[in-house]
Amino acid sequence: MIRFENVSVTYGGAAAPTIAGVDLTVPEGELVLLVGPSGVGKSTLLGTVSGLVPHFTGGTLRGRVTVDGRDTRTHPPRQLADIVGTVGQDPSAHFVTDTVEDELAYGMESLGTPPDVMRRRVEETLDLLGLAGLRERPIATLSGGQRQRVAIGSVLTAHPKVLVLDEPTSALDPAAAEEVLAVLQRLVHDLGTTVLLAEHRLERVVQYADRVVLLPEPGAAPVTGAPEEIMAISPVHPPVVALGKLAGWDPLPLSVRDARRRAGELRDRLGDPAPVTPSRDSGETVAELSGVAVRHGRVTALRDVDLTFTGGETVALMGRNGAGKSTLLSSLVGLVEPVSGTVSVGGLAPHRTRPRDLIRRVGLVPQEPRDLLYADTVAAECAAADTDAGAAPGACRELVARLLPGVRDATHPRDLSEGQRLALALAVVLTARPPLLLLDEPTRGLDYAAKARLVAVLKELAARGHAIVLATHDVELAAELAQRVVVLADGEIVADGPTAEVVVGSPAFAPQTAKVLAPRRWLTVAQVEASL
Repeated sequence: MIRFENVSVTYGGAAAPTIAGVDLTVPEGELVLLVGPSGVGKSTLLGTVSGLVPHFTGGTLRGRVTVDGRDTRTHPPRQLADIVGTVGQDPSAHFVTDTVEDELAYGMESLGTPPDVMRRRVEETLDLLGLAGLRERPIATLSGGQRQRVAIGSVLTAHPKVLVLDEPTSALDPAAAEEVLAVLQRLVHDLGTTVLLAEHRLERVVQYADRVVLLPEPGAAPVTGAPEEIMAISPVHPPVVALGKLAGWDPLPLSVRDARRRAGELRDRLGDPAPVTPSRDSGETVAELSGVAVRHGRVTALRDVDLTFTGGETVALMGRNGAGKSTLLSSLVGLVEPVSGTVSVGGLAPHRTRPRDLIRRVGLVPQEPRDLLYADTVAAECAAADTDAGAAPGACRELVARLLPGVRDATHPRDLSEGQRLALALAVVLTARPPLLLLDEPTRGLDYAAKARLVAVLKELAARGHAIVLATHDVELAAELAQRVVVLADGEIVADGPTAEVVVGSPAFAPQTAKVLAPRRWLTVAQVEASL
């Protein structure tokens, strides 16, 4: 179905190709997973299948890519739209209509699909992706995860032969991610759809892949094989594989089920970890919400929320898409005004405080990092951040060097991958060293190594007394970083307590290590390794 023949792509001004030596075939009806560290060219490789590379992005494509017999060099994206459906890292960039139902129908209208077929497919897709309740909602009012499901749905309705997905579950809660992956499985097995996807959250998807293509570094030829073979040599792998390597299991497990079957001896050897109960009274209160309610039009996003955040603690906000996590963060930086209750950050009401006064007290890294980036180069972004924060020259660049090693000063932010852009935005916000740091889906687009660097920086900040609040669907991040987890549902707090107590008993929010070793309360591979 897809054939790469000695393919390389070099962008203008680049000293070396982004991808090179790509020579592989993807048969019809296979789910192929593309893995590798951030910035190795996964999105570029996907773009060559849809024709976006080089017709839209520019650059030089050498070699040949054919999809169902069509050469993507001579067929621009519009001439591939009937056989290739694409969802990029930023779903909002794909939307052309205002409401969910119109967006699902738009692609079919462009292809001239009969109205009765369009209606049936829209209904099927609404049910498949759990979007029926959002049918008439304006897209602008949806959460990031809901938008991602709509973007995927708008592609599925056209019934393409090939689906190209870049980070399809990055903004989805665990349950929604399982639903999307189940739909992809059904398309592959029942309809013979070919799926090529790149994903950093391998713990969600690797067990479903028929084959894995590893891009080890920029410009290096890919390595292809069965999932268990590639995971054994890949620099990026999920926690269950890391646990298997630590325990010496062969072959390596790819799923929690496989690992649990072998984990009996390890569970007995480990026993239970010493209980850790974080003290919320050890730091000074930096933010407080009391009886807070927020509405977006007719939708109540938060209801009677009472929360206190203290210096030195790291709190993970969790819950399904649309639960109110981003709204809660927005209320702490004054982007939304509560209809009742009070919000206090450093003694100030955020929605009544000038931004230049608020920036020294609270910083937010949003889901879309480009909202914070406006300069033409990384160096210019850093210089502006130093000036705005009143920091010493070079302070922001030092943070960028830690989070993004190897990125050049002259690089334009738009030329960075989604994960690299997020790391740059984080460095810009951290330059002001605000007592309260808010992060909305901070690991979206980050590989495991980049996530480890982020965790190290955030732990360092917490040790210095900063309060860190992160809204995340990344259960592995919450397990590794947060001392406390707050679970939201329909704008209300349904759980608030130490991480181990909240996540271990939850099928949705438990990390892989906890699922494998349950009922023992081990949360991460690092904890297990330290104990052994």
